[in-house]
Amino acid sequence: MTDGKTSAESRVRLSQLMGPEHANHMGNVHGGVIMKMVDEAGALAAMRHAQSLCVTVTVDSMTFMEPILVGYVVTVDAYLTFAGTTSMETRVEVTAENPLTGVKTHTNTAYVVYVALGEQGRPRRVPPLMATTPEEEASMNDAQERQTYRKLQRAKESARKRL
Repeated sequence: MTDGKTSAESRVRLSQLMGPEHANHMGNVHGGVIMKMVDEAGALAAMRHAQSLCVTVTVDSMTFMEPILVGYVVTVDAYLTFAGTTSMETRVEVTAENPLTGVKTHTNTAYVVYVALGEQGRPRRVPPLMATTPEEEASMNDAQERQTYRKLQRAKESARKRL
């Protein structure tokens, strides 16, 4: 295992033209199609960082700020913002582009957490994430706060289930 990796080393970009097969009953791109692309991009970024298979643990939220139309090109950018012992958080940003006008619209941002898996399907250690800019350092600090909050929520849920 390496000493550490930067966010840039695991960055992923996926693009796809949205066709009629991606439409919902309103004629817009189905939210599930976008969610799948977000999960795939985030997982690829996590796998690049961990150099192992990874599974999705949680999606913090996914707000659809703008509809995406059939005929648009959807681009999904994912990169690591946090690496713990076995888990990693990715920030995934979705942009829709009208290829006829070139107008691009930011439609979604999600934070997705993955766990790296070893040979027996058990969690395995991942390399630390190294910041290379003050912005990355701030992003990593924010991600650490989100991870602390997730762990607190998980502990509360476990305690509630024991009652």
